[in-house]
Formats: sequence, structure tokens, C-alpha cells
Amino acid sequence: MSQTTNILVVGIGGQGVMTASEILAEAAISQGFEVKKTEVAGMSQRGGVVSSHVRFGPKVLSPEIAPGEADILVGFEAAEAMRWSHYLRRKNGQKGGVAMVNQLRLTPPIVSLGLFDYPDDPVAAIRGCGIEAHDFDAGAIARELGDLRLVNTIMLGAISEHLPFSAETLKECIVTRFRARKPTLAELNAKAFDLGKAAAHA
Repeated sequence: MSQTTNILVVGIGGQGVMTASEILAEAAISQGFEVKKTEVAGMSQRGGVVSSHVRFGPKVLSPEIAPGEADILVGFEAAEAMRWSHYLRRKNGQKGGVAMVNQLRLTPPIVSLGLFDYPDDPVAAIRGCGIEAHDFDAGAIARELGDLRLVNTIMLGAISEHLPFSAETLKECIVTRFRARKPTLAELNAKAFDLGKAAAHA
């Protein structure tokens, strides 16, 4: 990765995209990085698309990631991950970007209205561009744990070994959010994080 780490988090309203980016920013700040973040929520309360740019490093001048500059793409929904994949770094003799994709497929209104066709295999399309992509069913893992809200913790666990600080740093940031108020949720999120981390290597 370059001195500045660029993470793009994308998905559909209500999936926890903004919460995930907030946690990433908190973890980076705890490690002494300068952080800048920006978000775009298009009718997020009605299932519209949501994206968040998170940039951190010794010095960060702009909150926005330029196309071709993202180190990590966190896709909460498969087609959205594909749609934003051109933001990832390509392999040009250097390490390229990594896409971590939830296999969830949601049909947006534009598809329901017949104005757009949902791609047959979004993850295959990402890989076809020469991008390293890992996909798994974060929703299934969350359901096994009994709470669909755990998807964002699972996705964060999945990218935890691609960050310029330890996975434990990110995990502790998540767990601390719940420890004081709801200890049972702290334990559940710790487990979700570990399962997401394992799913990324499956």
C-alpha cells in the first residue's frame, strides 16, 4: 500500500456502510493517522446506493478517492461492488487493490423498472478485470449468529489483514463500542469479526 490507505465502502441503504466507515476511521485515528472521510447516500432510507470514502495516513489532503487509487473495496452488495471496482488499484508491477464482497444480491428499483439488467455474476466480472476479489455470504454468517446487523462487523473482519495496523486494533475498536453498555453484544461482535476474518481466507 502507499503511504495513504484508501478504502471504499459501498452498498445499499440500511446495510451499515456508514457505520463500517466510522469504525475504520476510529481505528485509524487510534493509531495516530490523519483521517479524512466522505459519504454519499442516495435515498439511503429507501434502499438506495450508499458509498463512503475513508483515507488515512501521515498526511491526508483530500477525503475523496480517485478512480484507480483504492487499496480496498468493501462491497456490502455484489453489483455495487462491481459498479465501483474501477476505483481499485490495478496490478502494474505493484500490489493491486483487493475487493472483499458480500454475495448478497439486491434488486434496485432501476432493475425492477426494467431500465437496467442485474449482472449475471458480479464477482466474476470484477475478477475478469484482473482484480483480486474475495466473496462470501456475510448474511448467512450473521444469521447463524442470530443478528443480521452483524454483517458490517463480519465485513470489517474480512478486510482486517489488509490494513496497515493489526486486526486486533480494529477488533478492539468494534468491541469497545459495546463493552460498556451491552457486554453480550461485545462478545457477539468479537465472534462475528473472527468469522469474517476466516471467511476471507475460505
